[in-house]
Amino acid sequence: MKVYISADMEGIAATAVWDEVDRKHKDYPAFSKQMTSEVAAACEGALAGGATEILVKDAHASGRNITAGELPKEAKLIRGWSGHPYSMMQELDESFDYVLMIGYHSWAGSGDNPLSHTMTGKAAEITVNGIKASEFLLNTYTAAIHKVPVVFLSGDEALCKHAEKLISGIHTVGVKKGVGDSVITMQPEKAVEDIRLKVAEAVARNSNDCLIDLPEHFDLMIRFNKAKDAYKASFYQDMSLEDEQIVRFKTADWMEVLKMIQFVL
Repeated sequence: MKVYISADMEGIAATAVWDEVDRKHKDYPAFSKQMTSEVAAACEGALAGGATEILVKDAHASGRNITAGELPKEAKLIRGWSGHPYSMMQELDESFDYVLMIGYHSWAGSGDNPLSHTMTGKAAEITVNGIKASEFLLNTYTAAIHKVPVVFLSGDEALCKHAEKLISGIHTVGVKKGVGDSVITMQPEKAVEDIRLKVAEAVARNSNDCLIDLPEHFDLMIRFNKAKDAYKASFYQDMSLEDEQIVRFKTADWMEVLKMIQFVL
């Protein structure tokens, strides 16, 4: 069994402010350690559930947050960024059986996590066919290209509830919830324990109800924080400027969406 893990940092236990996920800040090392612990727990759970190969993408900021030596020997780790449009899902293909997402966070504009955003801080809101677009949604659609089911998610509670509506059979661990500019968090050790247990359950069961069908057409709206970014994005092929801060992009090809995101966000 071959498992792909995409890992972010704003949705791990306890993170509450941007300094804690910034490698240049003195608070960062403790949360880099927690990210590593949560990813290692996911690897251990996957192995307990029957996985024989694991590929982990460090998908936060520099892509160099996870301590490689703390992961099980069966895991390989992608560090840094290749520039491929798959981004947080680099190297995913049809050979994988399952996708797991660790440390994910709510979408741009959400009040459910003080660190909510989608891809970068440029966008105040992104929707796909009218649905608020989180990185979870974008990456789940990427997994669907290759018909690989997303069977597990950990992150903030609001995102977990959103995921459960999109994927009926997904296992989730909501490690914290946002209240204004604060978080109410699970104890970090408890988060690690729950992730290990739930991942093992997720990969050991039939996952047919975790595989979604891609929509036939994609209508993306991006509302930028700054008008200058919307103006610049409007020159991307097939992008239209709807007002000073909003652009729209329509296509029937998800790969074209990923290419667009790579260049305008």
